[in-house]
Amino acid sequence: MELKTVQTHHVPVRYLEGGSGPDLVYLHGAGGVTAEDPFLAALAQKHHVYAPLVPGYGDSEEAPEIRDMLDFTLHTWDVVAALGLKDPILVGHSMGGMIAAEMAAVQPNDVSRLALICPAGLWNDDHPIADLFSLMPYEMPAYLFHDAEAGAKILTAGRDVTDPNFLQTYLVTNARQLGMAGRILFPIPERGLSERLYRIKAKTVVVWGDSDRLVPPFYAHGFKKGIAGAELVSIPEAGHMVILEKPAQVAEAISKLG
Repeated sequence: MELKTVQTHHVPVRYLEGGSGPDLVYLHGAGGVTAEDPFLAALAQKHHVYAPLVPGYGDSEEAPEIRDMLDFTLHTWDVVAALGLKDPILVGHSMGGMIAAEMAAVQPNDVSRLALICPAGLWNDDHPIADLFSLMPYEMPAYLFHDAEAGAKILTAGRDVTDPNFLQTYLVTNARQLGMAGRILFPIPERGLSERLYRIKAKTVVVWGDSDRLVPPFYAHGFKKGIAGAELVSIPEAGHMVILEKPAQVAEAISKLG
């Protein structure tokens, strides 16, 4: 994947691009995305992938004018327009799934194919979503992965999560990235999306890891019920980071959209 820049009305946006096939826009979760992401590689086998970074992620500029859910939604539509894309397959994971769903609800005639992977955006007091902003590095793997031990190695590249140098880098990066994500995810990731899901006209597939402890699979049924004709694909032995644990299976589910 090649890292590039495109200019929108408000801010230059960094994005990853690669692969060949139908155009696909991938919106990352609160953890961000890198050029080495195995899920992007899986998508790029059959699609021309564009993966814009949320402002404040990676080496991208921050955007103080992006303040709320509507701003995130319209900003991302601006990115799609700046890339010159018409009706790309829209795919989002976690926070990115929340943004993708909002995009499809706000402009339903501009999205014909939609994939939501463990998306945030709904809330039920009996099934609370874990507070991502209060978790320390050593706590993350148990919430994000079916296999917490393997997940820890993926997240840290084998480094010791108690090492002060690692913690300093992690906390500085997280403060910048989650500061942006917090505008729509904190204190709870609920901005009225449940009342807008009915507007989505796209052919939709909802993908969930059966062992998701961050955003419980309970919410999969809320998205399936809320979006007319949505198909639910449940993937066993995978958690919230199903895109890293089972990238091929997620890519296969998305391939049903064309």
